[in-house]
Amino acid sequence: MFPLARNAVSRLPVRSFQQTVARQSHQKKVPDFHDKYGNAILAGGVTFCVAAWSYTATQIGIEWNLSPVGRVIPKEWRDQ
Repeated sequence: MFPLARNAVSRLPVRSFQQTVARQSHQKKVPDFHDKYGNAILAGGVTFCVAAWSYTATQIGIEWNLSPVGRVIPKEWRDQ
């Protein structure tokens, strides 16, 4: 097990401090599409899904098989 674990760990890329600093200095300076519109698109999607499921659950007449307790009145079966 140890040779397998050692081999797996040795293949992991380890970045030095200089590589990390160089990578961070190359980050973008201007916002892209996702920075500008990402939250609005997410909120719009959530609103659409909630509206669609609300309509589905309340308006199209699905019988949800709720409990009949208190609504069913038993018939007398010994009327003879």
